Formats: sequence, C-alpha cells, structure tokens
Amino acid sequence: MIQKKKNTPQPKFNPYWIYGIVIVVLLGLSFFGDGNLQSTGRTNTSQFERYLMNGEIERILILNEKTAKIYLNSEALGRPDHQEINKPNLLGQKNTQGPHYEFEFGDLKLFQEKLERAKANNVEFEYEFITIENKFFDIVLSFLPIIIIVAVWIFIMRRMSGGSGGGAGGQIFNIGKSKAKLFDEKTDIKITFKDVAGLEGAKEEVQEIVEFLKNPQKYTVLGGKIPKGALLVGQPGTGKTLLAKAVAGEAKVPFFSLSGSDFVEMFVGVGASRVRDLFKQAKDKSPAIIFIDEIDAIGRARGKSNMTGSNDERENTLNQLLTEMDGFGTNTNVIVLAATNRADVLDKALMRAGRFDRQIYVDLPDVRERKEIFAVHLKPLKTTKTLDIDFLSKQTPGFSGADIANVCNEAALIAARKNKKSVGKQDFLDAVDRIVGGLEKKNKIITPEEKKTIAFHEAGHAMVSWLLEFAAPLVKVTIVPRGQSLGAAWYLPEERMIVRTEQMLDEMCATLGGRAAEKVIFDKISTGALSDLEKVTRQAKAMVTVYGLNDEIGNITYYDSSGQADYSFSKPYSEETAQKIDKEISKIVESQYKRACELVEKNKDKLTELAERLLEKEVIFKDDLVKILGERPFAKKEEENKSKTKA
Repeated sequence: MIQKKKNTPQPKFNPYWIYGIVIVVLLGLSFFGDGNLQSTGRTNTSQFERYLMNGEIERILILNEKTAKIYLNSEALGRPDHQEINKPNLLGQKNTQGPHYEFEFGDLKLFQEKLERAKANNVEFEYEFITIENKFFDIVLSFLPIIIIVAVWIFIMRRMSGGSGGGAGGQIFNIGKSKAKLFDEKTDIKITFKDVAGLEGAKEEVQEIVEFLKNPQKYTVLGGKIPKGALLVGQPGTGKTLLAKAVAGEAKVPFFSLSGSDFVEMFVGVGASRVRDLFKQAKDKSPAIIFIDEIDAIGRARGKSNMTGSNDERENTLNQLLTEMDGFGTNTNVIVLAATNRADVLDKALMRAGRFDRQIYVDLPDVRERKEIFAVHLKPLKTTKTLDIDFLSKQTPGFSGADIANVCNEAALIAARKNKKSVGKQDFLDAVDRIVGGLEKKNKIITPEEKKTIAFHEAGHAMVSWLLEFAAPLVKVTIVPRGQSLGAAWYLPEERMIVRTEQMLDEMCATLGGRAAEKVIFDKISTGALSDLEKVTRQAKAMVTVYGLNDEIGNITYYDSSGQADYSFSKPYSEETAQKIDKEISKIVESQYKRACELVEKNKDKLTELAERLLEKEVIFKDDLVKILGERPFAKKEEENKSKTKA
C-alpha cells in the first residue's frame, strides 16, 4: 500500500517585508540626506578651482561649514568632462538640478577667501552657508525616555511571567495564569504509599481520599459527600510533602502541585487571578487534586498585623481561595490538599468544615515508626549484617523522618571517610552525635584547668541523673568539644505521653548537676552552665504559667493554644501576679539546685573517680558508670514499669 506523502506547509512569502525595507531606506535617505535620489560625483580642491575659474559653476552650498556642494550651469553640463555625472539613473532621469559634485574642504576661512578672490576676478556664481541637523538622531533622542520605559516594562513582564520563550506580548498575558505543575497518568511518579514508612493514622486518612476519587459510588450511595479539602499539619520534616507525593502517585487523576508563595506577586489582582485559573484547570480535568504546600503564605488570619495595608493583595488571594473552595459554582470533584507547620496562624474561615473538612496531624514518629523509616532509608546503603535497626530507632528519640534520612546519609559519608566497605553501628552513632551536637573539634585549644572543670561538670550531670528515679538514662559522656559546646552528656529520654511533676523536677535537678559539681568541688561556678540554666528556667516557667504545676499560682494557665492572642504589648496577668510567677520560678529552680548539691556532696568520691576517668578517656559510656556508681537504684522498678506497659 502506497502511503500518501503529507504536505508540509511551506513558509509563505510576505510582500510586506519588501514594503517595509523600502520605507526604511526612503526614511533613511530623507533623514540622512536632503531627499534627492540622484547620484552626486566626488571631486577635489584642484578640480573645483579649475571649474570655478572656467565659469562652469552656477552655485555653491557650504554645508555644516565643512562640505561644499557644487551646482554646474547648463552650459557646463553639455561638456564632455561632465557626461559621467549626467547619466540617467535607474528611473531614467538625468541629474539636471544638482548638486553635481561635492567635496570636503579644510579651513573654512581660507575657502571663503578663495571664493571672494574669484568674485573679485569677475567670476559669476553664488554661494551660501546652510546647516542641516541630523533629523533621525534628534527624533530618537526625543523618544529615548519612552523607549527605555517600554523596554524595562517588557523586561519585567517577561520575568514575572516566568519564562523567556515566546513573544513579550504573549508573556505579559500569562502573569495571571497559574504556576501549578500538573502530574497526571502520563507523568512518571514512582512514589506510592509503600514508600511512606510510619505515619499510619495520617496515611489512612489520605488513602481514603484517594479511594474517594477512584470509587466515589462506594460512599455516595449511602448519601455521603466527598470531602472538599484536607489539611496536613505537622512539624518540619515529618513527611507532609511526601504524603502528597504518594497521593499523586496513587490517585491516577490530574494532580496540581504548587506553593503558597506562587500566588503572591507585586501586581494587584495577580494572586486572585491565579487562584481562579488554577481551579478552572482543575475543574476542566475533574476529578482532580490540588496540593498547596506552605499554605500559611496566603492563608494567614485576615486583619492582623496589617497596619500599612501591605497585605491587601494576600487577603484578596485568600478571599478568592475561600470562594473557590466553598462558594457559588464550586465543584465537588476537586479536592484540595494543603500542608503547613503553622496551623495556629491560619484564618478561621479557611479551617471551617466545608473547606478543609479534615485536619490530619502528622506527628513525630514513635520508636516503632522510626524503625520502619530506618528500614526504608537503609535499603540503598551497604550496611553490616549485624546492624540492629531496633537499636538505631531507640537511639533517635524525637527525630523526624527527614532527620533519620540525614542520619543514614551522614553515616554512609563517615564510613566512606574511614575507607570502610560497609556502614556499621559506630558510624550511625557518630552520625547522631554529628547531627545533634555538631562537628567534633579535637584541635580546640583548652587549658588543663578548663578541661578539668568541664570534666567535673559533665560527670556531675551523669552522676545526678544516674541517682534520680525519673531522670533520663545516660548513654555516654564526652569532654570532646562539638559545635558550640565544650562537653556533653547524652541521654536516652523515655517517650512519654504525659509528664508528671516529679518527672520534670528530676530532669531539672539532673540538668543542674553540672553547676552543683563545680560548686562542691571547686567552690566556684563558671559560665559553662548557661545552656543548663536556660533549659531549667524555661521548664520552671512552663510549670508555673502553662501546666499549673505549682503551689503559688494554682490551677491556672496563661497559654493560648489557638495562637490568636498577642502578648507582645500586654500580659494576661497583673503585675502582682507577675511577681508571684517570678518568685515561684526562682523557688523551683533553687530547690532543685540545692537538691543536686546535696547528691554531689554525698557522692563526692565517686564523682572525682568518674571525672578522672573522663579526663583519661575523654568519652565514657554506661558501663563505666555501672563500675563506679553501681546499678541504678531504680533500675528494677523501671523494668517492671516497662513490662507492664508492654502487657
């Protein structure tokens, strides 16, 4: 079968290009010249003098005091010497009017004297001076400010439209268009819910949204409605954006992704226009999902901190978003997903049911979820066969998913730096130390006296925490400087859902153990306890003003969980109450400091032995504390509590 060859469209010839070129040439001639299309011959001074003395010149124009244009008389034009300049041009016309010759002379005064001498010798001719300005450059200079303004405006429009392709006019009209990236079935998105470790509760909520889009009849047959929006709330690094990527990979429907800052521009009305365009595209491709990351960029509460009116454009964008999500003409087949770590600052109208029907809290992973996250991030690494994932998950309390990914990557880099063939347990411990404490500084200059003070300070932390029932168990103590700290004691805090008064007091006492050791051993205190004092002061203040764990103020809290209150200029309590709060905070801190001093005094010999071993090894572990201090007094009780919790 013979296939017919497709006719490719040939570019058409446009005659207007020729017209334009002709017009430009004519305009150039009219601007740069005198408008005459006839050719003019060139001559020199000696020939000019010969023409002048022979009486062949009728008129001389001295142009701009440097060029002489010569007009011959009719008798001279008939002579053989001037036949070359009198030939017909392309249009068949002869140069009878002139000018016929031109040349540039030197000094104007000498040239004028030469002309006067010729007149004195009864040679008949006329001469005059004229000045012709360059019209073209005058016009360009007059329009130069307008040209510059138009050029700058076009440049800004092209930059604001986010691209350099296409004409400037087309880019200008794209300012109000949405910048959302579209992911659909043609886009290769490899992330699925299997790649999201942990986050079981949040994952179930999001999976149900995907199920709504895939099989809506399952829910609508009972009279239910598909939710219009879901808000992912959580701390940075907990996996909110990763969940959204999994939705894009699982839903198999058009998925529009953008950031809250993509709506905000310097031009009035652009944000609202982009919201309209975004929802128009989503409705055209419905069912669809819109994902807005960092929605607090446009979703902040209206009417706050708007003293100069600078947020009007953001508020207009928010108003348009509210209308699109739940207003006249809304489409229930478009679901909006959003993520933020600042849910407390969002506008109440945005948070109400009918817009974001679901608020999904993405919390920090617990020990079981951390184990699953480690399993995901350890897959591409070459680890030792004896690596215990349970141990790693227990050593990283309070770590988010992003932190765990960073630990795995840092451990691989540390192993490669040591020329190892696989990543082992110690590499992961070094990575945790590197991330939590900072870079190790072994070359930092510390005097022997300072090193001894640091050793007793850190040994004080370790010993006091070892002797207290509710203090976090110790992992290791080091006097090797890391980051901004000169030494550190590493603990493994218990993951509690609620904290009691005695638990907080024991933690404060352990924190003050370093300063207590300095006071008891040297009878002096130093600035090394700054971070400790900051921590216990913050804890004591929370006990008094937030949790009501005090005797003086009572069961009252001054904490605003909604985040709407502004305490910058006024406090929610009187001056008299403020004095009571200060006294109560000081009372709590000083009582725990006194308690720490008493524990150090009773075990002074053991503290000295612990500090000397720390000076010798620079790093000591739990086993060293067991050898010097014995088993923890409350170790059996803790094991019993853990077994009861598991049961």
